Amino acid sequence: MEAAAVIRALGALAQEHRLAVYRLLVQAGPEGLPAGALAQAVGVPGSSMSFHLAQLANAGLVTQRRQSRSIIYAADFAAMTALMAYMMENCCGGVPCLPDDSCCLSTPETKDAV
Repeated sequence: MEAAAVIRALGALAQEHRLAVYRLLVQAGPEGLPAGALAQAVGVPGSSMSFHLAQLANAGLVTQRRQSRSIIYAADFAAMTALMAYMMENCCGGVPCLPDDSCCLSTPETKDAV
């Protein structure tokens, strides 16, 4: 993942309503939710929701598909996985974290150094 894409994704999530929408889409899973349901859940007008969804789509964090007369939005889990991998790629000096999600930063020797 390139730095420009990371900045775009983090910028899109750095807003209260967009972060709430993204979290709702993660909860909804691959089937996603229509824009109207998202607007109602977050408590914003439809026009504002369109703007927020466009920002998330532009950042590559959500996908959209037409279903009858509705547009269904879904979290792009591959994009978030790539974003998280980018953020964590230098964790522990480039050494992969252990399978139990522990990291060198959480060991007693390095806790005090951090």
